[in-house]
Amino acid sequence: MNIATLETDILILGSGGAGLFAALHAHQTNPNLHITIAVKGLLGKCGCTRMVQGGYNVALAEGDSVERHFMDTIEGGKWLSDQELAWTLVNKAVERIHELENELGCFFDRNPDGTVHQKAFAGQTFDRTVHKGDLTGIEIISRLAEQVWARGIHRLEEHRALELIHSADGKSLAGVLMLNMQTGEFTLVRAKAVLLATGGGPTMYKYHTPSGDKSCDGLAMALRAGLTLRDMEMVQFHPTGLLAGPGTRMTGTVLEEGLRGAGGYLLNGNQERFMGNYDPRNERATRDIVSRSINSEIRAGRATPNGGVYIQMSHLGPDNVRKQFKGMVERCADSGFDLAGDLVEVVPTAHYMMGGLIFKADCSTELPGLFAAGEDTGGVHGANRLGGNGVANSTVFGGIAGEEMAKWVTSQNLQECNMDEVRTSIKAHEAPLERPAGDIELIRDALAECMWDDVGISRTKESLLRARTKLDQLGRQLHEIGVGDIQRQYSITWQDWMNLNNLILVSKSVTEAALSRENSRGAHYRDDFPQPGSLEDSYFTAVQLGKDGLDIKNRPVQFTMIKPGETILVEV
Repeated sequence: MNIATLETDILILGSGGAGLFAALHAHQTNPNLHITIAVKGLLGKCGCTRMVQGGYNVALAEGDSVERHFMDTIEGGKWLSDQELAWTLVNKAVERIHELENELGCFFDRNPDGTVHQKAFAGQTFDRTVHKGDLTGIEIISRLAEQVWARGIHRLEEHRALELIHSADGKSLAGVLMLNMQTGEFTLVRAKAVLLATGGGPTMYKYHTPSGDKSCDGLAMALRAGLTLRDMEMVQFHPTGLLAGPGTRMTGTVLEEGLRGAGGYLLNGNQERFMGNYDPRNERATRDIVSRSINSEIRAGRATPNGGVYIQMSHLGPDNVRKQFKGMVERCADSGFDLAGDLVEVVPTAHYMMGGLIFKADCSTELPGLFAAGEDTGGVHGANRLGGNGVANSTVFGGIAGEEMAKWVTSQNLQECNMDEVRTSIKAHEAPLERPAGDIELIRDALAECMWDDVGISRTKESLLRARTKLDQLGRQLHEIGVGDIQRQYSITWQDWMNLNNLILVSKSVTEAALSRENSRGAHYRDDFPQPGSLEDSYFTAVQLGKDGLDIKNRPVQFTMIKPGETILVEV
């Protein structure tokens, strides 16, 4: 087979917080390694970490502690988290935030006395969210990208990962088949170690926060490679996505949680404050509760003109709001709304996937040579991610992955790739070029409606079975149509077809996991099974793709540090 081939010690898929931290830590561990970052877009300009507004959870302040952060994380995750992973998160976050400030040059907001300012985020018992105004992600990614460029780490920009390729003997990972989006040609990258850090991106939903190029590529590749995903039913809906009206991509973009943390109100279409009817924490309840409460108001007929609810900030003082939330005020103004002085319509929006690849605290996976970090992984957040724990997760485990991969590759040789897998994948990805063009947008819209209506904030067996049937139908329709004999270079249409192929597969895994969980935990709510079930008998769903489709098993949660009803906090 005549295919361009590259070789590298470490291949990192994704250039968000996890990918860039991994590259820097691998380089720091062994500067002599050949390290390559592959990214769909441009390094430093794409990915979800750059879009982070709220901030970074870390126990720094007097009165707070990693134990307290751990308990908030476990209880927020409704006791489904892997406790070793959660403990690693809260402990290493302290180290990472100092690294971000003192070594990488991030400027975070400070108090008058010079200490780092930490703001309130929902679901936490302490104000521990470090931030740079309300544009924290841009600050972090900009500094990380600068350091990557300065170290001469290799980059494959505008390269799309298509398939994880096993070694010829099938015992390990040998490389990744990629598409050079600039030329439309395939490239096989052989690597001793690969990091899966492409991020999640639940863009299969009608309202979503990530950019449209996010299509769960890493999760889809992991499934096709026979790997196991966990907690896939746990899709987090951010309560306050901007509802800018139809026909604009601004609809669904996040109005950050700090607005509610600072004292913002949610009002229904009758301009009545309603959160107190659902939770004593009012607007500071966890994201799952606030999203379901908003959904209940909408379903009860108390929606705003565009079908959402209002967020009100004016009672906090318009000038104060403009100063404290400059980015959010400007975002609303760009769409013709006055966040500081008027009501703004919002709607829950698909934001983050708690589920992902099963991995260990050293970021290794069940496939030797494959490591994972960030939103491609499951187990850290359990049933619900606390706002501010996402970027902490990416940077904490990204750094660990970089160090562990750098150690791993010193004893490894490049493996021969299974070329049958390469040929099969190329044939599958070229197939739409050989079929007449069809209406891809029609399938995309149908997918969005299906997932929003039937696998959304509230679910039932009936709706999930309806979704199962619809997703099978959409999958068949997609593979019956193509994009035609078009120019392969920078072909957005071809990319859209591949995006949809991955999204439909991952949507099926979300649906099957949601069917399997006959209780309501965190982000997963079943109208027909509203009770959370026994905490002591907690289990997580595990999904794998076999010859006959997706296979689901329920596995018991191991309470390795603390059991439900207990606490590691010590009263002083």
